Amino acid sequence: MEKRVSVVSYWLGLVSILLALAFRVFAMIGINTAWPGILPLSYNTFLHGAEIFLLLSIASSVIAWSNHPRG
Repeated sequence: MEKRVSVVSYWLGLVSILLALAFRVFAMIGINTAWPGILPLSYNTFLHGAEIFLLLSIASSVIAWSNHPRG
């Protein structure tokens, strides 16, 4: 179970990083990506999401590794 959580959270983290980069490029160009009142998204939203997903991936990998039988 931990291995699946690790893999899924890793890929979600990578997707979040790509979305954060895209939203940052849009912000640099001047394209407004925040929809006021509906869905206030910015590149920081995806950046924080990427941090959480990648930390979850690391944590679940460590748990899966520590539970691995030796011998």
